[in-house]
Amino acid sequence: MVGTPQTAADAGRGAGSPDPATEAFLTHRNLLFTVAYELLGSASDAEDVLQETWLRWAGVDLGAVRDQRAYLVRIATRQALTRLRAVGRRRESYVGPWLPEPLLTAPDVADDIALADSVSMAMLLVLETLGPTERAVFVLREVFDLGYDEIAEAVDKSPAAVRQIAHRARAHVAARRPRRVVPAAETRTVLDAFRRAVETGDLQRLLDLLAPDVVLLGDGGGVKQAVLRPVVGADKVARLLAGGWGRVAAVTSLQPTQVNGSPALVVRLDGELDTVLAVHVDDGRIGGLYAVRNPEKLSHMAKETPLSR
Repeated sequence: MVGTPQTAADAGRGAGSPDPATEAFLTHRNLLFTVAYELLGSASDAEDVLQETWLRWAGVDLGAVRDQRAYLVRIATRQALTRLRAVGRRRESYVGPWLPEPLLTAPDVADDIALADSVSMAMLLVLETLGPTERAVFVLREVFDLGYDEIAEAVDKSPAAVRQIAHRARAHVAARRPRRVVPAAETRTVLDAFRRAVETGDLQRLLDLLAPDVVLLGDGGGVKQAVLRPVVGADKVARLLAGGWGRVAAVTSLQPTQVNGSPALVVRLDGELDTVLAVHVDDGRIGGLYAVRNPEKLSHMAKETPLSR
């Protein structure tokens, strides 16, 4: 497979600058990945979209391109939409709940509050409830602030239609998204207390930290054991966590990390990465727990993935 130019261009920087097409692609590569990831919820699929975007970009007459950023975003969006419609059919037969693929992110992603919110597990799950075109319009408008004319070209709709779609999508997301964006420091404080409660088996402390209607989702993909249905309610979730940890505590560790722009935990079993545990915090309590165990979804936890808007 022909790869994107990142590695070759980086390796050759000392010998001279990349050609204009490569330079433009590299300039916007992190943006394009972020767009594709927010549309797909999958880093591996987003990487494939980058590959397809590069192959098409390499054949473009740059002299006819007025805005390289917008043109590249348009290509990436179209490729992501095609892939999104295909993977949507695959997810219908997925074993158990489907969760987005977690990304190890640098601390500076959290500094961009809007970006961190848009790639959070909670928001990506909300975006899953949108149709492909609605999702693309919402992401391009609300996260990346593209104009309606630019979005119209990307999704093959008229600007007037895009405005209507954007309005519907915005209302749909507003009705389902978390009530407020929680600062990383607040999430980190709650998560530290949660970790200590799990490690010490403090059931009452767990109950205090979990919202009454907390929801635990687990994604094992049929490969690793995980809850096959959402576990709802503080008592059920607390007892499940305390009981499960008690059985494996001797060979397991909980470590803080940064996932999708927010504080999170990784569970290591005999030193090996076993689970990524992301959370949503609201009013000082955990309202959502997202446990990703599917090994195919943990490959982007080995090194930080740069994101940008």
